[in-house]
Amino acid sequence: MKKLLCFISLIFVLGVSAQTKRQFKSPDGQIRVTIETGKNFLYSVYFHNQPILLSSSIDLQLTNGMKLSNDLMIRKVSLKQVSDSILAVVPEKRKIIPDIYTEMTIQFRQRFSIVLRAYNDGFAYRLETHLTDSLYVEDEKAVFRFAGNYPTYYPEVQKRPDMDIFHTSFEEPYQLKTLDSISSTNLCFTPIMVNCDNGIKALVTESDLEDYPGMFLRGTNGNALEGSFAPYPLEEANNGGLYPEKYVSKRAPYLAHTKGNRGYPWRVVALSLHDRELPSNDIVYRLASPSRVKDPSWIHPGKGTDEWIIGINLFNVPFKAGLNTATYKYYIDFAKKFGFDRIMMDAGWSDYNDLFAITPGINMEELSAYAKSQGIKLSMWTLALALDRQLDSALDQFSRWGVDFIMTDFIDRDDQKTVNFYYRIAEACAKKHIMLMYHGAYKPAGFERTYPNALTRESVLGSEYNIWSDKATPQHDLLLPFIRMVSGPMDYEPGFLENGTQKTFRPVEMKPMSQGTRCHQLAMFVTYDNPMEFFSGNPSQGLLEPAFMNLLGSIPSAWDQTIIPDAKVGEFLITARKKGNDWFVGALTNWAPRDTTIRLDFLVPGEYAATICEDGVNADRWASDYSITEKTIRNGDLLRIKMAPGGGYLVRLRKKAD
Repeated sequence: MKKLLCFISLIFVLGVSAQTKRQFKSPDGQIRVTIETGKNFLYSVYFHNQPILLSSSIDLQLTNGMKLSNDLMIRKVSLKQVSDSILAVVPEKRKIIPDIYTEMTIQFRQRFSIVLRAYNDGFAYRLETHLTDSLYVEDEKAVFRFAGNYPTYYPEVQKRPDMDIFHTSFEEPYQLKTLDSISSTNLCFTPIMVNCDNGIKALVTESDLEDYPGMFLRGTNGNALEGSFAPYPLEEANNGGLYPEKYVSKRAPYLAHTKGNRGYPWRVVALSLHDRELPSNDIVYRLASPSRVKDPSWIHPGKGTDEWIIGINLFNVPFKAGLNTATYKYYIDFAKKFGFDRIMMDAGWSDYNDLFAITPGINMEELSAYAKSQGIKLSMWTLALALDRQLDSALDQFSRWGVDFIMTDFIDRDDQKTVNFYYRIAEACAKKHIMLMYHGAYKPAGFERTYPNALTRESVLGSEYNIWSDKATPQHDLLLPFIRMVSGPMDYEPGFLENGTQKTFRPVEMKPMSQGTRCHQLAMFVTYDNPMEFFSGNPSQGLLEPAFMNLLGSIPSAWDQTIIPDAKVGEFLITARKKGNDWFVGALTNWAPRDTTIRLDFLVPGEYAATICEDGVNADRWASDYSITEKTIRNGDLLRIKMAPGGGYLVRLRKKAD
C-alpha cells in the first residue's frame, strides 16, 4: 500500500550534553511520550492526559563492557509521522490494517539507537546497535514503571522439577493482584494487563522477536514490572519423557550472540480507554517484520477436526475406533459433510520420535488417496524434537501425502536458540508450501506477519485442560481475548459437544465436557482470532445434530472486518465479524447470566437472513441445551442477546439480494 511519510523535524547534533528532554505525541494527540537522557535513558507515557508509565528506564549491556547508559551523548534525533496501511496476507481481524504512528529515532554517539513509536492505541520502542562485528548481549533493562499500584492480570511460570524457571509451555491461568504483590521471584510470561485509573488498560508484550530470547516480566515489590530473559543455552539434554523434548542443562553468562548491526524486539504497551478496544487491537502485528514469503497465494485459512482431546472415543460406528485407517476415513467423511476442509492426525499416527515409523493399522497411502478424492486435506502432528532431526525428509514425505499443514509440539522454551528454531521451521515449510502451527509455544509476537504460513499457535490454556482440571472456566475464556489474543492468534480448539454447568462440570478423560454452554463453545469460533480453527468435539455426536454442525462449519476463520460493539474484561464480549457480504455476531459471558442488546448499525442497508443459535431455556441446568431459529433482520435493528450462566450466542447474517 502507498506510504505517506511526513518528516516533522531533523536535528543533527555532535558533542552536545546528554542532559536533554524531549516529547512527541501519537497522531491523534492522546498518547504523549516524554524522553529524558541524563545519567539513564528514561521515558514516560501519558494517555488521555493520564500518566501511565513514569521514569521507566531502557538499557542494553554487551559483554565487552559497552553499555547504552555509559554515554548518552546524542548524535541525531529524527521525528516523523507515518500514514500507511498493511494488506494482511491472512486477515485475522481485518483485511486492511491502518498503520498510523509518530516515530522518534534517537542515535547516540556510541553506536546505539532507540526508536520509539506512538500509535493511537499504544506505544512501543526498540533498541538498535550499529556495529560491524557480531556481539554478545549480556543484559537488557526493560522497565515498565506504572503511575500507581494497579491491579494486574499476569500468568506466572511454575518451575518444573529438574529444570530451570525458563522452561514452560506458556499455558498458566491469569492471577489478579496489585503490582506491589508481584515480586522478583514471580516470573511471568507476556502479555500482562494492568488496570490503570479511569478504566484504562495497559497491556505489556513484545513484537518482532527474532534471534533473541523472549521477554518475561518480574515484579519489583513496587509499581514496576521489569524484563527478564532466558540466557543462551550452552548445553542441552533430553528429558526422556513420553513426549521427549530438549531442556537446558547449562546456560551462558549472556542472553544472545547476534549480529552487531540490527534492531531488537519491540517492547510494546497497548492502551485502551474502553475494554472493547483490546480484542481488536493489532499493534503487535503492525510492528512485526513484513512477510518473507514472496508468493503467499498457496496459504489458505481453514477449519479442521482434531481427535486427540476426545481420545478418539467414537460411537455408532461399525469399526473399532482408534489409530487406524477406518477411523480417519470417518473423520474425512465428517469433515466433508459439514464444510470443514481438513482433518488433523494428532499424536499417535507415528512413533513420536520417528515420523517414518507409521503406527500399525494406518495406511497413509490409502488415506492420502481417499482424502484427495473427497477434497479434504490431511494435517499432521509432529514432536518438535523429531521434526527438527528429520526436517527435510519429513517435509518431503508430507508433500507426497498431500499434507499442507502440520503442528509441531513440545518446545516449551523461548531462549535465542529456540526462537531461531521457529524461524528455521517456518522457512523450511514455506519452501514446501506447507502451513503450520506451534504447540508448547510462546506467544506469536507478530511472527504470523513475517511467516504467514505459520497461521497460529497455542500458548494458551485451552480446551484440553477440561480433560484433567477445572481451569478453563468461562471467566478465563473471557480474559483471553483481552490479554493473550492481543499478541496474536491462538489455537484454543473449542467445539465441545458435551457441556457442563458450574455445578455439573467434571473433568472426564475420553469423554471431556466444557465449562459453560454449547453456545459458549460455538461463539468461540467467532470471538477468538485463529485462521486455522480446530473442532475438538466428538463427530459421532455431531452427526446426531446436523443443523448445529452445519452452522458451525459455515463460520469462516479469517475476516474482512472486526467490530467489538461491547465488552468488559473477564465478564462478557460481543464480537461482530464480516466475511464477504455476510456477518457473524458471537457473544460470550462468564458464570453470570446476561441479557443485552446491540444495534446492527454496522450492516449495509438491506435485509439479512438470520440464523440464530442461542442458549436454550434450560441451559442454566443442562448446559447442552440450545435452540436454532431463522428470521429476517434489517440493518439498524436491535439484536437481543440473552445468555445463560457460562453462556454464549451466535447469529449468522446473510445478505439477501436487493
